Amino acid sequence: MSELPDRRLLLVHAHPDDETINNGATMARYVAEGAQVTLVTCTLGEEGEVLVPELAHLAADQTDELGKHRIGELAAAMAELGVTDHRFLGGPGKYRDTGMIYNAEGNADVPPDTRPDSFWKADLLAAANDLVPVIREIRPQVLVTYDQWGNYGHPDHIQAHRVATYAAALAAAPAYREDLGEAWEITKIYWPTIAETSMRESLRKLREAGDTTTFEGIDPDGPMPPMITPDRLVDCVISAGEYLDRKMNAMKAHATQITVDGPFFALSNNTGNEIFGDEAYRLVKGTAAPGPSGVETDLFAGL
Repeated sequence: MSELPDRRLLLVHAHPDDETINNGATMARYVAEGAQVTLVTCTLGEEGEVLVPELAHLAADQTDELGKHRIGELAAAMAELGVTDHRFLGGPGKYRDTGMIYNAEGNADVPPDTRPDSFWKADLLAAANDLVPVIREIRPQVLVTYDQWGNYGHPDHIQAHRVATYAAALAAAPAYREDLGEAWEITKIYWPTIAETSMRESLRKLREAGDTTTFEGIDPDGPMPPMITPDRLVDCVISAGEYLDRKMNAMKAHATQITVDGPFFALSNNTGNEIFGDEAYRLVKGTAAPGPSGVETDLFAGL
């Protein structure tokens, strides 16, 4: 086995762009610090909405070539962040983007007609077996993936959570599938989240700037959706600092999914530290090693 860097981080995400929105600054920071950063993306995001009018023909209900296009967007975003090891679960296109609908409660849900090759319908063990050899190859000390709600209920996010969690357990068992590599136990597992105080402050700034559509229906002073975590339950906060510009550029690289006009992005560029500068995490496996502020500022803290 070739020499591995001392610190190794694995991220498991559902679609291209999820990684940048949730963890772009974190990824850029650890690459810059010499850590091994590996991204596994579970689908090509074929069912995504196309926000670029001249590329509307790529949509799933037209030429259905959006997934192939998003491979290029992801590569461009990873180049901005400096990530050289990015892979698709089981290979590009093995698992199809499930798509989503909004249910009566206003939450993301599974569409009524899901294709048999959709990620949501994938056999959990089979999909986990596509991730186990990656874990055993790169031997990460830290895994980042979604919580049990997939942040906001998207079926592919929920499935990514299940696959990553199951694969992490299987990869650690010496008796499980020796043909998939030598057993490796991941020491710390984190779920990305948004701290409540940060969210409320960001929402106030957006509303004051005239943006009433981003996070529509959420009152800065009202109840928060499940993806927002009370500050007391946040274990680690990574500040974007000098990596904020890289995150913004990586977001722009996902052009079919993230629009760069309107008050949201204008505000992000002007006061990005408030909107995107903090990436918060909940520790769900391992022992926290908080700093003087009461939270960790390093995913590898204590290792």
